[in-house]
Amino acid sequence: MTSFLWSYGWLFVLMLALILYKQVLRIFFGMVIVPEDKIGLVTKKFVLFGEPKALPDGRIIATKGEAGFQATTLAPGLYWWMWPWQYGIDMHSFTVIPEGKIGLVLSNDGAELPTGNILARKVECDNFQDTTAFLSNGGQKGRQTHVLTPGTYRINTFAFTVTIAEMTIINENKVGVVTTLDGEPLPSNQIAGRHIEGHNNFQDVDSFLVHGGNRGLQPQVILAGSYYINPWAIQIEEIWMTEVPIGNVGVVISYIGEEGTDLTGDGFKHGNIVSKGFKGVWMEPLGPGKYPVNKYTMKVELVPTTNLVLNWANARSEAHALDKNLSTITVRSKDGFPFNLDVAQIIHVPANEAPKVIARFGSMTNLVSQVLEPTIGNYFRNSAQDSDVISFLTTRKERQQAAKNHIKEVL
Repeated sequence: MTSFLWSYGWLFVLMLALILYKQVLRIFFGMVIVPEDKIGLVTKKFVLFGEPKALPDGRIIATKGEAGFQATTLAPGLYWWMWPWQYGIDMHSFTVIPEGKIGLVLSNDGAELPTGNILARKVECDNFQDTTAFLSNGGQKGRQTHVLTPGTYRINTFAFTVTIAEMTIINENKVGVVTTLDGEPLPSNQIAGRHIEGHNNFQDVDSFLVHGGNRGLQPQVILAGSYYINPWAIQIEEIWMTEVPIGNVGVVISYIGEEGTDLTGDGFKHGNIVSKGFKGVWMEPLGPGKYPVNKYTMKVELVPTTNLVLNWANARSEAHALDKNLSTITVRSKDGFPFNLDVAQIIHVPANEAPKVIARFGSMTNLVSQVLEPTIGNYFRNSAQDSDVISFLTTRKERQQAAKNHIKEVL
């Protein structure tokens, strides 16, 4: 028996070594095999000699060989001399950002954020795949401005936490109103930030911030489409585009911009009308069509440019509904008899005069309710007091012309 073991024992040892070769190589030669769909996250348990033995205060990732979580990861492949008593290797799957999604990155280590900032600025680090470069280039801990677009990444999850979020989608016939959560304070006397170029529809937050973008409401809007927008930095409200129907113009009232020069001259005393881009009522109205208007920074008042019929009658109202609150006029004649008058008035506002209507009255509804309704009602009541019923009704044509002249004087 002893002779048998002595003769064939080596074969048993060889077979055992072949079966357990990975464990043997791992223990005696520090072999690590990282599969092709994984990365190896390295934890160094202790430092033998020659390197800093402890991490600096406030740091959790080692970049210079200190004990602890290592910045350097193991890509798929074969590695030696990583003995299990000194190194712990955790196999993690690649970080995959699916189509139609983005990856929001939170850094667990890095420099402190400057006071007033809520997001860490972008640094060169190969899309967070090079943790050493991130930390060496001054990367800051916390939420990052840069996002990961669809793809596969070798991310060190000791250093970074990645959250999957939806892309921003603006549907057809809608626009996205933008509010930024980081940046410079708003300029004084303004409700929205300055117009900034070069940020690719707010997809490049760092470019927006570098060029002095303000936090808060933005004058720019985002048109229909799909965007890689960081929701930690940008909030989007989807609203309908502004439509100016055929037979109307849209007068723009801007709440933002510099104070403009009045273009109406000395003959118009009812408010300033300014050029496009300035604060106030714009001289050039919008023609029929759809427009990407930010409803928080400007307002579009519709002004009909076709002939409008206004009815002072209890049972009649036109489709434009401007006369829905008008009613039959009750008058009293000189001889004391009350009688009712149904009045119809045709008005027309030329397109180039529409801004003056809005500058003076604010809206077409105000023009009717605050000017035309009392003017016409009072005119016929006063006229009836100077005439008997029969005379008043038999001079209808003259009354109409006189009413027309009276309205023209008032306007």
